[in-house]
Amino acid sequence: MVSLGNLSPQWIEEQYRLWRQAPDPLPADWQAFFAGYELGGGALAAVPAEGGPSAAPLKQSGVQSLIYRYRDIGHLLACTDPLSPCALSHPLLDLAAFDLTEADLDTLVHTRRFMKQSTTLREILEVMRDTYCHAIGVEFMHIQEPAERQWLIDRMEPVGNRTRFSRDEQLRILRRLQEATLFEEFLHRRFIGQKRFSLEGGEALIVLLDQLVGSAAGHGISAMVLGMAHRGRLNVLANILGKPLANIFAEFADNRELGIVGEGDVKYHKGFSVDLEAAPGHRLHLALAFNPSHLEAVDPVVEGTSRARQDRLGTDGRKRLLPVLIHGDAAFAGQGIVAETFNLSQLEGYGTGGTLHVVINNQIGFTTLPADARSTRYATDMARMLMIPVFHVHGEDPEAVAHVARLALDYRQAFGRDVVVEIICYRRHGHNEGDEPFFTQPLMYERIKGRPPAYRLYADQLIAAGEETATIDAMEQEVKARLESALQEEPDPTADLGHEGAWHEIRRDYAPVEVATGVPRQTLASLADRLATLPDGFTPHPKVAALLDRRREMVQAGTGLDWGSAEALGYATLLNEGGVVRLSGQDSRRGTFNHRHAVLHDLHTDARHIPLAGVAKAGATFQVFDSMLSENAVLGFEYGYAVSFPDSLVIWEAQFGDFANGAQVIIDQFIAGGESKWDRSCGLVLFLPHGYEGQGAEHSSARIERYLQLCAEDNLLVVYPSTPAQLFHLLRRQVKLPFRKPLVVFTPKSLLRHPACVSDLADLSDGSFREVLPDPEIREGATTLLICSGKIYYELLEQREALARRDVAIIRVEQLYPVRTDLLRKAVATFPDAVEWRWVQEEPANMGAWEHLRPYLTEAIGHEPRYVGRPPAAAPAVGSHRLHAEEQKRIIEAAFGAL
Repeated sequence: MVSLGNLSPQWIEEQYRLWRQAPDPLPADWQAFFAGYELGGGALAAVPAEGGPSAAPLKQSGVQSLIYRYRDIGHLLACTDPLSPCALSHPLLDLAAFDLTEADLDTLVHTRRFMKQSTTLREILEVMRDTYCHAIGVEFMHIQEPAERQWLIDRMEPVGNRTRFSRDEQLRILRRLQEATLFEEFLHRRFIGQKRFSLEGGEALIVLLDQLVGSAAGHGISAMVLGMAHRGRLNVLANILGKPLANIFAEFADNRELGIVGEGDVKYHKGFSVDLEAAPGHRLHLALAFNPSHLEAVDPVVEGTSRARQDRLGTDGRKRLLPVLIHGDAAFAGQGIVAETFNLSQLEGYGTGGTLHVVINNQIGFTTLPADARSTRYATDMARMLMIPVFHVHGEDPEAVAHVARLALDYRQAFGRDVVVEIICYRRHGHNEGDEPFFTQPLMYERIKGRPPAYRLYADQLIAAGEETATIDAMEQEVKARLESALQEEPDPTADLGHEGAWHEIRRDYAPVEVATGVPRQTLASLADRLATLPDGFTPHPKVAALLDRRREMVQAGTGLDWGSAEALGYATLLNEGGVVRLSGQDSRRGTFNHRHAVLHDLHTDARHIPLAGVAKAGATFQVFDSMLSENAVLGFEYGYAVSFPDSLVIWEAQFGDFANGAQVIIDQFIAGGESKWDRSCGLVLFLPHGYEGQGAEHSSARIERYLQLCAEDNLLVVYPSTPAQLFHLLRRQVKLPFRKPLVVFTPKSLLRHPACVSDLADLSDGSFREVLPDPEIREGATTLLICSGKIYYELLEQREALARRDVAIIRVEQLYPVRTDLLRKAVATFPDAVEWRWVQEEPANMGAWEHLRPYLTEAIGHEPRYVGRPPAAAPAVGSHRLHAEEQKRIIEAAFGAL
């Protein structure tokens, strides 16, 4: 094969392949060149004639590589850091790296997938440097979808990755910077020494959010849900959501007249929601989620509440509602829940059509520098796992920030994927306004101390371009006057919209009301039959087919309904009434213990069939998902979903109950404390498998004691049901109660197939959930009362039958909180001859329900009952199955033993 000069055969073959696939024709000389190659059967028969591509092809490979590399790593030369000098060169981007020299700058070259097919190397370099090496650095060539890469190239390179803003747009940008800075300076003067976690140094965030709000109408967006940590939150509340300044100032003055519900929370953790006119005739709902000091914990909560609102909006909900997450650089890189939330974004049950992530890079975390906070070049490197664009933008170039905001939103709406914008800025004060940053970063803060506010830098830029100083000064004075005036105004306690309209019919206060949850027998029979009927040609696993048949037969016989049957009927009845049921967790479709089988698989085609979806009334939906291997983010997501969809039954199921330990922040800060701190009710259900079967410390206890320690002021419902009928009524009660409280359910493992743990159909068709279950067999004459909860009841029942002890009655406490002491007293009072009362549990004495229930039992009985159970222990259970059996035997024997 003959080669032309330094052109290798491999290079020629590659270019020939690209030429054959090119959507646009190449210049005539190149067409002739490759046509000759084709006629030569894959070889060059002769050197091209004069006038063909002579010296230019020798450089062509280098030019194409240069274009690619600038797109790929041009961000390494981007000038994005206000505190550091800009890099002027990089060895991988030097001309020599492509076998090019300055002598080639004016050589005419032919390009592919560039703005022009023929141009000079000089012009190519200008476009590449303008686009990728100025105030915006872009990482996008890792994206695997060619269409997405090309879309970004076509949006960035023709305009040098800048927007030419009109005068009105520039003045609006300036106004937003003024409002952001002057607000912080006003608070600093008026409320000396108070923490506010200032946005100063990162005021460009307000410009970015303002651009999103302003662009919403053009994209058909009717709602935005925001989540962020505490830094800059007050500024966002004031200048984006429009929370009345008088309210914010009253919070600084600790004004109780604002009508705080419960304990309340510090002002920089609070959320807010509002409807505003983002454009003429276009209403936009803005909601900022409440968030504790756990920074990124709010991320999955925002995703969950966004998904719920999108589901309620209908088929185009993903386009109409935009989630926005605002992160700090240290937290974004350091906290695992960020990666977990990113991993949710493309999953069937958790996607929200793309989230716009904004990273406020203060270049410091509390007192920790980036070198000590992450092992990557950028704080955002973790986001590359999703193959989404990442924009790094200079925090003191507000026009660059505004441009990226628009571009990022356009990308999200076009492709339904996440996008990350990192604003590289600084923190003017310490971690809070009482902190001294010079203790730990003296050189950094010496540079910061001398920097003027961003709005003054931008004002100078506009003045230099011809804007009148008087106009800018008048704008500044107007902002200052508004702040001063608001200090004299009365706060408006009704300003926050609070819960959305879906909550208007739901009470906030708990009351021990009995809700009728029975369903007629004929309805249950019809639903059971439909659940067991398979589509034509569908072949499930034989064991699953047998299970479905048994469930139908149980209902037809009216007896022997097991846990899985009652659970399925509970969902089916709600769906048949038009409700929404959502269940997610690891292995939730089948069920960890192989009892649920909510999704069936055809043995031959792997086609899926969801029986419960077939019984849903028009408008009702059954959603069941196997979640990713996470508790923290998935539970946060489901909490957010439940908060925004109160009429639905939303359940998160732990694979084993104690796996919920991995989500303790969500449980403590949101589920247990959210109503008291933020006046946000929630009806989320937690399924936590619990029970001692000799499976060791990590597969026995759902840590009942931890949830009971969180209980106060009627904040939770904590239940340990012991029969299938109780679960059926409990599920239905959760939706039909006039209020919403998070429900913690300790579900069984061995009881799923225990022959005694069954219910009659009549137990489902009549009655309601019972917080206390009296002994169904011994109604009088007992001298010993055993009080227990959950699984151990069946072991006690078996022992009583073995010993023929008719003098022993067993009372079950099904609802551990709020405790129905009135029902306890009633159950105890039926045994006036009792002389011995014992609380029996299988958990160690420092765990389980004992310490929580002790005062309630004492009140109901009149004196403290005797404790029967394992002694205090450091671990929940032993690892030896043999030792477990010995311990369990001792507990049962002690329950019936003599004093």
